Amino acid sequence: MNQSNHRKRSVRRERILELLRGTKEHPTAEWVYEKLKKEYTDVSLGTVYRNLRILVEDGLAQSIQGGKSLDHFDADTSPHHHITCLQCGRVTDAPVTVNEEVFKMIEQITGYQVLLPQISVSGLCPDCQRQNEKKSM
Repeated sequence: MNQSNHRKRSVRRERILELLRGTKEHPTAEWVYEKLKKEYTDVSLGTVYRNLRILVEDGLAQSIQGGKSLDHFDADTSPHHHITCLQCGRVTDAPVTVNEEVFKMIEQITGYQVLLPQISVSGLCPDCQRQNEKKSM
């Protein structure tokens, strides 16, 4: 439910959203915290998590389950897909189009109503693949 009209304005929340919008990465709360504490030395990690949760609730960001059990955040709330590295946890946009029929089939098979037509896949990113190749040599 979008409650942004009822929330008190927060300079730090606005700055967190700017940080998310300013990167193509899908950062963790810890990444946001490290950037934010350079400007606001008294900011806590709890404040960052709380404001990220509010941004997600208000539809201004989305939370993506990360490969290393950390949530990642994305200010691009348009329907799009992601791929997560199982080794390092990096989350990347997967710029592919998925046929609408896939989501209809999912609805028919599961009985769910698909509200966020997004697919998330997992694998190994190019950097981790190279690291693994070097280790095996």
